[in-house]
Amino acid sequence: MESRFFYLLSVLIISTLTLSSCSQKQTEFSVDYEKFTLDNGLEVIFHKDDSDPVTAVALTFHVGSAREKEGRTGFAHLFEHLLFLESENLGEGGLDKMSSRIGGSGANGSTSRDRTNYFQTVPSDALEKMIWAEADKMGFFINTVTEAVVAKEKQVVKNEKRQGVDNAPYGHASYVVGKNLYPQEHPYSWQVIGSLEDLQNATLADVKEFYNRWYVPNNATLVIAGDFDSDQAKEWVHKYFDEIPRGEEIKPLPDMPVTLDETKKLYYEDNFARLPELRMVWPGVDLYHDDAYALDILTELLANGKKAPFYKVLVEEKELTSNVFMNNSNSELAGEISMIVRAYQNTDLNEVAAAVDEAFTRFEEEGFTQADLDRIKAGIETDFYNGLSSVLGKAFQLAQYNIFADDPGYINEDIQKTLAVTKEDVMRVYEEYIKGKHFVATSFVPQGEAELALDGSEPAEVVEEEIVANAEGESFELPEETEYEKTPSSFDRSVEPPYGESPDLKVPEVWEAELANGLDIYGIENYELPLVEFEITLKGGLMLEDPDKTGVSNLMADLMTKGTADKTPEELEEAINELGASIRVNSGQQSITISGNTLARNYNATMQLVEEIMLEPRWDEREFELAKQSTLSQIAQQSANPNSIASNTFNKLLYGEDHILSYNPAGTTNSIENITLDDLKSYYENYFSPAVANMHVVGAVNQGEVVASMQSINENWENKPVEIPELDTPQPPEESQVYFYDVPDAKQSVLLIGYLAIPETHPDFYPATVMNYKLGGGGFASRLTQELREGKGYTYGIGSGFSGSDIAGPFTISSGVRTNVTYESAALVKEILEQYPETFSDQDLENTKSFLLKSNARRFETLGSKLNLLSNISSYGWSPDYIKEREEIVKNMTKEEIQELARKYANPDKMIWLVVGDADTQLDRLEQLGFGEPILVNEYFEEGN
Repeated sequence: MESRFFYLLSVLIISTLTLSSCSQKQTEFSVDYEKFTLDNGLEVIFHKDDSDPVTAVALTFHVGSAREKEGRTGFAHLFEHLLFLESENLGEGGLDKMSSRIGGSGANGSTSRDRTNYFQTVPSDALEKMIWAEADKMGFFINTVTEAVVAKEKQVVKNEKRQGVDNAPYGHASYVVGKNLYPQEHPYSWQVIGSLEDLQNATLADVKEFYNRWYVPNNATLVIAGDFDSDQAKEWVHKYFDEIPRGEEIKPLPDMPVTLDETKKLYYEDNFARLPELRMVWPGVDLYHDDAYALDILTELLANGKKAPFYKVLVEEKELTSNVFMNNSNSELAGEISMIVRAYQNTDLNEVAAAVDEAFTRFEEEGFTQADLDRIKAGIETDFYNGLSSVLGKAFQLAQYNIFADDPGYINEDIQKTLAVTKEDVMRVYEEYIKGKHFVATSFVPQGEAELALDGSEPAEVVEEEIVANAEGESFELPEETEYEKTPSSFDRSVEPPYGESPDLKVPEVWEAELANGLDIYGIENYELPLVEFEITLKGGLMLEDPDKTGVSNLMADLMTKGTADKTPEELEEAINELGASIRVNSGQQSITISGNTLARNYNATMQLVEEIMLEPRWDEREFELAKQSTLSQIAQQSANPNSIASNTFNKLLYGEDHILSYNPAGTTNSIENITLDDLKSYYENYFSPAVANMHVVGAVNQGEVVASMQSINENWENKPVEIPELDTPQPPEESQVYFYDVPDAKQSVLLIGYLAIPETHPDFYPATVMNYKLGGGGFASRLTQELREGKGYTYGIGSGFSGSDIAGPFTISSGVRTNVTYESAALVKEILEQYPETFSDQDLENTKSFLLKSNARRFETLGSKLNLLSNISSYGWSPDYIKEREEIVKNMTKEEIQELARKYANPDKMIWLVVGDADTQLDRLEQLGFGEPILVNEYFEEGN
């Protein structure tokens, strides 16, 4: 849409936004920005933030799938991919290759119905390089796109669809909804990823025409946010962008709201679903429509939390599901209101629909209170601040408002509109958009269980790509060099700009305290945002469980937020939400963590609730039974998800069937059914102690305030000894073996390759991580990605890495590859591993060092990254300066050391090679890897055994 503000280059706009909370006590927070527009129409926004020596650059084009034409869909998403590959002056490898040197967060992008953005956070000394690169992508790119480049990227997009849609439970649901909610000519009737048939049929001329029409300065916003000099950055923007010509004038699309003349019911038998799912979708409103704010709150009132009528009826009373999800989604042209219920196994979705109607009736009869409304508004303020916790988050918000509201300053009005919603507004939008209105209902049911679908449902039309044998028609040949005509420029753009002044690594100042009960506390003060994040971590989790009753700690963690001795589950949830806080309890393989996020002004009140949760559990029988049902439902879903199957099976192969860490932390069907509430109480009494706990706090709170907030916990949480067992460390395999888990008709094969390696405390752990950077840890710069994705188009993504703690963790290579190149993909991984030690070059070493050293500038930007620093310090006894010690390791690393580490820790002949896919077409071929006959493992690792 065209900007209401068109300014000459000399005009600057400075705006300060002040935001207030919805409670009586206000928090003031400002975002200063400066906006100017180039003669060619490019709108530029600066936001200064010198908290960390990093800068985010986000280039957003006002084009998404809605600007495509029927029969030519998927182009916007295709260009999200293409723009990272090559441009005239960046050269082959494009921005990805440069990012691997400059220490960036990794160049990335995303496509929606209405916009495509490209973004990265870099050390501030690389800002000119990023401005140069983004300008090259905009004005000096399209000539590098050839038939071969498009052919290769089509395969990558196909792999993305297989991974996220064709091979995923309920993956086709959005497609079915879109085709039936919107008329055929509506641009939202097709998916953002588009039709693969359309992409396959697209010519090079079609692709170039689309680019030249939409990827122009007058259809783009450039946001630079972080630590930089505004005057210098402005000079660079003019230098690199000014001569890019303006494109055709682009007219805004009109709003295109939809109405339904009838309710549509459709069903689909899903090969990967184990639970029946009901979706109900009503037409909604477009982005920033006055009613969007009340609809946001309405969906929260209906479905979110224990007071919500959907939860009351469907979860507590009818016991049809463990959760109901409802969302108001607004796009530029139209919106939709969605409700999703994933019911328990064998549940008739007609019962679910009847319960939904009952819940709506209850909402109409009982309504809601002003306190309910205020509770939801309280969460909005916290969510807003969380969205601004990084410079990239600020850049996203400024671009969003500039493009879709014509003004980055709309951020203030947007928040205020939410806070101004009244009870009457909420009931009005319910009457106008949901009550008695037509909707689209989809029933996605397991194969062979069509009888569970809503009565009167018609079969849904779903387009699945046919997987052809031997990848026929999917091969391509990329030339070593591409010849093309270079775009003229007034200066030599082929010279990459120099670095600016190198920023110093800023390690946050860490404070430490110990309570009398033995609890150690580690903290970092940070006042950029009025937020506090915290976590209390106890050693334990799965590793302290009885193998016959795995899942106890997971159920205990779930139950701890379901009420306290003095608060019902509903009262506890309400108390947390009134503070705009979140408190979570999670259990994993080696620990249980109580974590939270809250406004700084509510920190003390939040910690009082944390104390209740930790020291006064309610042990509610009803909530226990609901938690068991929910966990059994989760396990059932995992049993059909190829990625979950791969993870659970890989752990069995790593540790051996009897090792406690080989089990799923959620448990098995058998173990969950046998667990009693007394088992949870016993675990709590035996293992929940400050003797094995540490606390980490970061944000707008000081040491004195934190220690004072913990005094009651100090007095009431008894220190009792807990013995952490010495776990056996299974030896890695002496020789490689291929294992296969059969998922009939899988559209992709999941590869998990690796072995049990070393703990993070091992002297070789960090050097081995350095070695892995160019192998598979460096994202798009890695050998694995360059060969399997960029070179062959076999996969959407692949990576490798070491994970460990104070005990050994695995080295893994993981990917989802298209079914008909399963063997070829595995063979290529083997070849890369075999050749890596001898082919690791001086240039590889230079790139590795450059990235790892420069990326430290952004290492501690967010509250989450600061928490991770504290976790490492407390878990391993490291000093706060361990990052600087690691810098010295990187600086002193030699090529020969990398090669030796690769031979030792990335040996393809001593690994587990697990494939989860279609055995009928792929199993036998894998014997060609040379690791013997593949072993089919379904019968050994079926869930419940």
